Amino acid sequence: MSLWKKTSLTNIVVWFLDLGLLSFLIFDFGFENFNDFRKYKLIVLPSLLFALIAFNFYKYYKYRKDPDVYRSSRINLFILLLLIVLEVVMILANYETSLIETFFNARYVIEYGLLFYFFIRLTFLLRKIYSIYFNPAILFVGSFAIIALAGTFILMLPSATTNGITFTDALFTATSATAVTGLIVVDTAKDFTPFGQTIIMILFQIGGLGMLTFTSFFAYFFKSGASFKESLYMKDILGHDKLNSVMKTVMQIVVFSLILEGIGALFIYHSLAHIDSFKSRGFFAVFHAISAYCNAGFSLASNGLYENGLRFNYYMQWVVMGLIVFGGLGYHIAYNVVQYLKKFITNIFSKKDRVFISRVINLNTKIVLYTTVILIAAGTVFFLFSEQQTNLLPHTTAFGKFTTAMFSSVTSRTAGFNTVDMADFTIPGILFMIFLMWIGASPASTGGGIKTTTFALATLNIFAIARDKKYIEIGTRRIAVEAVHRAFAIISISLASIGAGIMLLLIFNPEFSLIQIAFEVFSAFSTVGLSMGITSQLSEYSKYVVIFLMFFGRIGLLNLMIGLLKSIGKTEYTYPEENILIN
Repeated sequence: MSLWKKTSLTNIVVWFLDLGLLSFLIFDFGFENFNDFRKYKLIVLPSLLFALIAFNFYKYYKYRKDPDVYRSSRINLFILLLLIVLEVVMILANYETSLIETFFNARYVIEYGLLFYFFIRLTFLLRKIYSIYFNPAILFVGSFAIIALAGTFILMLPSATTNGITFTDALFTATSATAVTGLIVVDTAKDFTPFGQTIIMILFQIGGLGMLTFTSFFAYFFKSGASFKESLYMKDILGHDKLNSVMKTVMQIVVFSLILEGIGALFIYHSLAHIDSFKSRGFFAVFHAISAYCNAGFSLASNGLYENGLRFNYYMQWVVMGLIVFGGLGYHIAYNVVQYLKKFITNIFSKKDRVFISRVINLNTKIVLYTTVILIAAGTVFFLFSEQQTNLLPHTTAFGKFTTAMFSSVTSRTAGFNTVDMADFTIPGILFMIFLMWIGASPASTGGGIKTTTFALATLNIFAIARDKKYIEIGTRRIAVEAVHRAFAIISISLASIGAGIMLLLIFNPEFSLIQIAFEVFSAFSTVGLSMGITSQLSEYSKYVVIFLMFFGRIGLLNLMIGLLKSIGKTEYTYPEENILIN
């Protein structure tokens, strides 16, 4: 008898209880002002929770010989019982006039925990989908679409906003967060409640690292194992070389990201001495640390980091820049550099066990690091000179001017934060910023754009052709022809998408200038989030154009086309070659 036949009734009941609890949580979080339903909340939550625990206990003992059912039931029970214990501790620590009153005020502890429980359940549901449908590109695209749509409906709940929000604006905000762009049509600080801001933060955290990354992380964390197909998915998405260690790499990526975000949050918190409220200051620090590392560009200040209390906070700006750069480089580059440093230090202190390290830093890391440094330095120098004649850098110290110029250079490459008003930039400064936005961050990172490696290969290919070389050669290595073909395909698709976006926005919003429209479209497609102040004034049609640009810019149109058009079988024949006249 199959697993489904053995546990079908129990599974149906558990899924219905899950659905009931989730509906209750959405109602409770989304309609907080409905105090008339208070007594029903006190009855429904414990009833559904204890029923869910009971049925998981039944599955745990009834099917303990079946490893899949046994493992999932054990994980569910562990999380649910832990939440019960935490709730009891909170009630005892904050006991008021009555047990019912205390439970009602402290129920958010267990409710936030249940949200985590449902996220775990969702990840394991997605793993089942992996075993049914084998197409990494389509699953990658689909996961982003589902997250954006789910975020849209949650942001439309009454408790998420201060004055309500339309479907279009909610979809725009959710897509911008999931695509880690940062373009906004409503004020994140004023128009969203703390609940709505938290949803946005969760969306760009998941969007930055990827839903499939989190799914595989929890599979590895709970020791439930990873299927061969799932490892293949993550190998393709992460660009990992070794199949046997790809799931371990996923675990390291999530842990590495969370640690960096935590360190960044502590530094940002320390820099915000002028914010008195611990709650506001702590949430502000966490929100901006995650937003910076994920290159999302969302801020809890209405004017971004251009806010009066933040524009001269150089300490915070350097912390944000560090997070942006690390997020834009990605885990693989950071890990490769750490490998090199460990072996380099070993060679210094150990004369006997010296390690040959000339090939520790791979060619991909070298290209990414050199390109990143050159672009940051070039942008800093360019902005220092091009904007010196304006009031763009009204800082009294040389350090202040340098920090502002460098921040503008770093944030242009997909981060989206601003410490100056974009409308104050000179035309040369805006054009150079568009160039930086188009290039973007590095592959397998939290940033967008065509990527640094794509730009580097296209540039190197020009010199290779000029020297009449068939291949691009760097040192003692030759770049694969497939990589060059992919780079030029990405460039062509990006320019075609951006061109179409500019044309459509000029039709739907003719009142804006070409430079304003071009800046907006490049920012959307490259998932940057910078704007010259026209986003909230876009027409309904223009908003949907920008939504599609942000979404396709994040997932990569080439990835979608590969998923739809790629043929499983490879052809072994070749047609006669014929030359085409170019130039």
